[in-house]
Amino acid sequence: MRLPVAVAMAVAAGLALLLAFPPYGWWPLAPVGVALLAAATHRRRLRAGAGLGFLTGVTLFAPMLAWTNLHTGYLPWVLLSLLQAGYLAVLGMATAWVSPLADRFPAVWPALTGVLWVGQEALRDRTPFGGFPWGRLAFGQDGSPLLRLASVGGAPLVTFAVALTGGLLVAGAWWTVRARATGGPRWWAPAAGCAATVLLLLAGGLLVPVATTRDTASVTVAIVQGNVPRLGLDFNAQRQAVLDNHVDATIALAGEVAAGSRPRPDLVVWPENSSDIDPLRNASAGARISAAADAVGVPILVGAVLFGPERGQVRNAGLLWRPGSGPDLDQLYIKRHPVPFAEYVPLRRIARMVSDQVDRVRADFVAGTEPGVVDSGPVVLGDVICFEVAYDGLVRDTVVGGAQLLVVQTNNATFDEAEARQQLAMVRLRAVEHGRAALMASTVGVSGFVAPDGRVSDATGFNTRAVVVRQLPLAEGRTLATRVGVLPEALLAALAVAALAGALVLRRRRDGRSAQVAAHPG
Repeated sequence: MRLPVAVAMAVAAGLALLLAFPPYGWWPLAPVGVALLAAATHRRRLRAGAGLGFLTGVTLFAPMLAWTNLHTGYLPWVLLSLLQAGYLAVLGMATAWVSPLADRFPAVWPALTGVLWVGQEALRDRTPFGGFPWGRLAFGQDGSPLLRLASVGGAPLVTFAVALTGGLLVAGAWWTVRARATGGPRWWAPAAGCAATVLLLLAGGLLVPVATTRDTASVTVAIVQGNVPRLGLDFNAQRQAVLDNHVDATIALAGEVAAGSRPRPDLVVWPENSSDIDPLRNASAGARISAAADAVGVPILVGAVLFGPERGQVRNAGLLWRPGSGPDLDQLYIKRHPVPFAEYVPLRRIARMVSDQVDRVRADFVAGTEPGVVDSGPVVLGDVICFEVAYDGLVRDTVVGGAQLLVVQTNNATFDEAEARQQLAMVRLRAVEHGRAALMASTVGVSGFVAPDGRVSDATGFNTRAVVVRQLPLAEGRTLATRVGVLPEALLAALAVAALAGALVLRRRRDGRSAQVAAHPG
């Protein structure tokens, strides 16, 4: 394949992958994108493979992460997009490296594609500064039959299945071209075989049972989406207005409950940053929240910013506020994975040399140490805050700790609707992965409820005030994915490393034979 054709295929791969994710949601294009990149990098030199992978990454991540530049300028968006594209450059180089293995054992080519994608994502999800898992293949499959595989092996298994499907597509096309070139009477057989395998893979996804946990009871939950005075980084310049929006909406809900037009909830969930005034230190803010809790008569999970523990430090918290008694400090979750360069600034002196915008983060958020298991009384919650929903271990820890319902408190006021819908797709995967009902509560939207099979109900609009109430099942027990945890990802990543080592052996043998021929041309 000529290089210009490969370049076009790499760009097309990025576009296909992009369209698989919300807000587009054309999930069948994800395997197509994987196939195009695999074909473009096959048998390339390592430098060319890296360059092609980088092109795919830029085409994917630059538009996908465009929401990061809405209110912060272009530099953070450019730097983050280039960093994420760099991991696809590594993937392109790795794909080129294992080409001899794919040529020697053609039947393993699809599986090679799958394990290399999982290995790339495992690296990207953890580095640097804790990683940034946005754009994992699994997060673009919220409408796919393959989503059900999350209950067996979590997001890594879904990614593997998507990439395996892409590997089957490129292998079928490759073998068909070769068969036709040799003039075989059944040149179409490889394509037919791979197509049948893809269909079986998708059908197999439908056969995987979801919600394998036991429903033991139900709970009625209200999500209050109070909205903000204005979108952007200065949304909290009117912190009192944001808090008042959520208080007023909750008191209005209490009135509707009293009038019989709304069912009485057992719990109310406010989003992240619903009180950026520390209610534990500001008596007025605490009184406003108490007024809302007393009016509705049930606990409120408040998204609050708390000072401390040291001077100049703050914490992003999910704080349970009970009617009559106020804050329950025994049921407090502190965000475990603050966002680097947004909630804290690592290497601040060096970062300031790149952009003085880092000084917008005046106080570094301190990471919590305990999983977000919050016992509200009626239900044990598994609370994660904002981007934490993208990290496998943070969500799983809450279920292992006894969570019956998954809660994602988030603030999308600094982003846009596309980012919110990408985040909701992650919530859908987590619900299936752990067999738990889930909800996402946002300051501005999109908020909504997710059933254990991934179906979304009562999704709100964006940049609007809304209150939604729904009865949700409570589950006990653990799915296979919850039990095995990181094991599927570790095994698949280990296979990726083994494939790279196997390719090294084949390359050395090939180079040795070439050297012998050169030394003895006769």
